[in-house]
Order: sequence, then C-alpha cells, then structure tokens
Amino acid sequence: MIHKLKGLKHRGPDWSGLHQHGDNYLAHQRLAIVDPASGDQPLFNEDKSIIVTVNGEIYNHEELRKQLPNHKFRTQCDCDVIAHLYEEHGENFVDMLDGIFSFVLLDTRDNSFLVARDAIGVTSLYIGWGLDGSVWIASELKGLHDECEHFEVFPPGHLYSSKEREFRRWYNPPWFNEAVIPSTPYDPIVLRKAFERAVIKRLMTDVPFGVLLSGGLDSSLVAAVTARYLAGTKAAKQWGAKLHSFCVGLKGAPDLKAGREVAEFLGTVHHEFEFTIQDGIDAIEDVIYHTETYDVTTIRAATPMFLMSRKIKSSGVKMVISGEGSDEIFGGYLYFHKAPNKEEFHQETCRKIKALHRYDCLRANKSTYAWGLEARVPFLDKDFINVAMDIDPEAKMINHEEGRIEKWILRRAFDDEKNPYLPKHILYRQKEQFSDGVGYGWIDGIKDHAAKHVTDRMMFNASHIFPFNTPLTKEAYYYRMIFERFFPQNSARLTVPGGASVACSTEKAIEWDASWSGNLDPSGRAALGVHVSAYENKLNSVTKGVEPEKIIPKMGISPFGVAIQS
Repeated sequence: MIHKLKGLKHRGPDWSGLHQHGDNYLAHQRLAIVDPASGDQPLFNEDKSIIVTVNGEIYNHEELRKQLPNHKFRTQCDCDVIAHLYEEHGENFVDMLDGIFSFVLLDTRDNSFLVARDAIGVTSLYIGWGLDGSVWIASELKGLHDECEHFEVFPPGHLYSSKEREFRRWYNPPWFNEAVIPSTPYDPIVLRKAFERAVIKRLMTDVPFGVLLSGGLDSSLVAAVTARYLAGTKAAKQWGAKLHSFCVGLKGAPDLKAGREVAEFLGTVHHEFEFTIQDGIDAIEDVIYHTETYDVTTIRAATPMFLMSRKIKSSGVKMVISGEGSDEIFGGYLYFHKAPNKEEFHQETCRKIKALHRYDCLRANKSTYAWGLEARVPFLDKDFINVAMDIDPEAKMINHEEGRIEKWILRRAFDDEKNPYLPKHILYRQKEQFSDGVGYGWIDGIKDHAAKHVTDRMMFNASHIFPFNTPLTKEAYYYRMIFERFFPQNSARLTVPGGASVACSTEKAIEWDASWSGNLDPSGRAALGVHVSAYENKLNSVTKGVEPEKIIPKMGISPFGVAIQS
C-alpha cells in the first residue's frame, strides 16, 4: 500500500495520509486548496466510525454545513461534509454535492464501503478487482494496475456500494435521454447569469490561483468573468484582486497572440510560455505515462498543457480555472457546421458530454495533476449544464444565412455593448482546438517524428500487433507503443476509447459529410470547407489570406464571425 501511495504523490505533494481498519486501507495524497492547515485526510465523523478519502472540491459545503446543525466538524475543509451527510442520508446524499469529486467512504459499523464519482467525470477514478477477492479504487491506473486481475474506468455520475456490489447512477438529468429534444427558448441573460454563477463559486480557494487563457472564446470568457467578479471574494482579500493568466504555444502561435490581447483588455498579470516542437516530443513519454491514454487528440493537446502546468506550478500557483466542456455543450467543434437538423445536433452534444471523462476531462485533470496543480472547469457545472442543455437546440445550430457561427448563443450572451466582456473579434473568433491553437507546427512536427520511428512494415502488421483499437496512422502507432510499455495489461488498453473521428467528432457524426471519411484526423483543420486553415483550403476569395482573428464581425441582429463555404 505504501508504494502505491508514493506512485500517486504527484497528485498531492502536500500531505500523505494512510488509515487501516481491519483489512481495509484508505490512502490519500493531498493537494491542499481549501483549509491547507487542518484539512488533511482521511476525514472522519465525530466518533470516527465513518472514514472518507476524497479528491475534489465541494463548492456548496458552507450551505451543507448549515443543514447539519447537530454535527461537529473537525476541519474547515470543504470535503468534511461528506461523512456527516452520509450519517444523515445514507447512500442518497451524493446528488446534494455541488462540485467535482471522487471519494471512498468506509462505514466501520458494518464494514461496508461506498465509492462515488462526480456527474461528468471531471476527477479521474478507476476500480479494479484482485484474484484474492479484493476491490481496489484509485485516481489513476498507476494506483492499481499491478494488483488487479481486472480493472476499468469508474463511470461518472455513478456510485458503487459494497452492499449491492454493483454500480448505480445517481446523476439523471433530463438531457441524458437523448431522444427527448429540449424546447426552452434561448434567453441570453439567463445563460450569462448561469455561467457567471458557475465561475464565481469556483473562486473558493485558500491558495494562489489563476486562469488558463488561450485567447479562444471559452478561456477568454472564463478569464473575463473571473476578472470582473474577483474583487469581492475571499480569495481577493487573501491574494489580491489582480488576476494572473497563463498561455502556452510555439513561437508565433495563434493562441499566444490572442491570449496576450485578451490579457491586455482585461488587465491581468499575463504569463506566456513558449515551447518548441522538440520540447513537446521530449515530453511525450511522460505525458502518456501521466495521462494513461494512447488517444491521439488527447496526447496532442495534453503535451503543451503538461509543459505549461509545470511552469505554472513553479510560479507558486496551485489552482487554475479552465474552459473545458463548452464545445461539447454548445456544439462548438467545427464539424457541427454540417449537423443536418436540431435533433442530430442535440444528440451529438449529449454523446460528447457523456464521453468527456475519457477525453478533455482526463487531459485537464491528469496533465495538471502531474505537477500538483488543480484545474477547475465552470462550463461543466451541474446547474449550468442543466440551463444550457435545456435550450432548444435550434438556437445552437450554425446558420450561415442568419450569420450564426459555432457557439453563437454563448457569444451573444456576453455581447454587451455598454460594458463589454471581451473585444468583438475575440468574442467571435473561430473555434481553434487547443492542439491547433498552440501552433499548427506542433501537430505536423509530431507526425514527422512518429514517421521516423514507425515503419511501413509495422503499419502493415498493426492489426495483428494491436487487434483492439488498431492504430490507423504512424502517430497513433507511436503513442500505442509507449502506452503498452507502461501499461501492458489488457484491462489498461480497454480503458482508452477508440473509433473513427474527424475534428473531434464521434463516429456517428462522420455520417454528416461523405468527404470526411477520407480525411479522418482529430484536428480541427480536418473539417474541410469549414476551418479557415483547413488541410485542404477551400475558402472563397473573401477570406483568403486573412487570419481568423482578423475577420471582424459585422454587428447587427445576428452577428457573424467568418465567411464559410459549406
């Protein structure tokens, strides 16, 4: 158990906790964000009959404490409410938690245990079973893969009770039934206020923090709302009202330029980190070891995020707020331009949100925690998702005739003429996937590097070497070789998603455009005829030679951003 605890020390370098009760062991590596002085884990109820280890943040813990007047809390830690809520409500308390979390709770009164993971899977969690009948729970594969005969991803929005020995879904929002198409009219003010609430609650911290700012719409809105409301918070009183922002990219990358402009507009203390293609290539093995995946798009995006997280942590910052999740909720990926109707548009957003724990959530969690840095994601706030996914998807669809580009309803919600949140051309900047925005040379460079290490003969026999999720490109084969070296078990390779994709689509959405089947690449530039820097540029003469961020939207009833040829 001790060596397993050390294997996860990067996730929580501030404190190590280990508790034994009979043949049950609860181990914890703490990254102290709230109540660093007394919030060490495991956490207990009054008589220590309930023991909890948690990775996460409970944003409504102060309200929950008020609902438990007869309980005495040992710490000011936000996660301290979990043991006491269990005492009062049994296994049915999980949906009362507003936040991100993975936890294991041991009830010593009957030697039973409960495991739960947050609604979308922002925190990472795995479960495994040993030949001796043991059950293992860990935040990463490294915590269990040597001890278990079989292990798998713990499903988000679920709990596992040792009494029933099965998973049970606790998160059941209306949108989870993809066949039911929502019909609530779009109200920009309702959407704006819901997002502002999601950001504000994530300013709960007792340590230095900042925002990730690529200059794209999502991270820019996170930064804009944070900067606007930081002054009146406890965090500002403790650390100052000047917001710090962070951006990474190759020299001359689109994100560096846009991020710098947004930082100047918002008045943040901005930090730019440049990396080279060789820096990224040198880090790939570490990235795969920490992210525990061989998925191409995840590794492409995780590598610059991994490099940036190391720099951020070295500056003394322990928590950052990020923009993950927006594209899944609002259909922001460029392939959504080809959605044939609102029903398929909505169903694709549902599929994308349900898969987030295997892609962007995994990347954001593990590439930051590799250096003891926590990433918070307001777009994946439970209440905000309920508001956004209840909107009639007709309002989310791209409509060239009406001048509506991707994520138009989100852009419109923050288009305030009197008190602008962002410059107009940033607010209407075309979607740029993170692995593209850090510099187009990054993806091209790793493809070239992989081609030098994977021969044509290796690709010819790929289906025999890797019959499951067979790599279709040399880049994918290269990542798979590294992954298999670290995690050779069959259970490990089964935790990684597969299937064809174009511009981050699900396999189902490829059916929207017949031309995509011959250009399967997760980069946004694979959306031919949509991205202004597509692999095969098919732009009309209006936009040739014009950078996306240079195309200023014409403002009217329906503002638009870029000229697009369908």
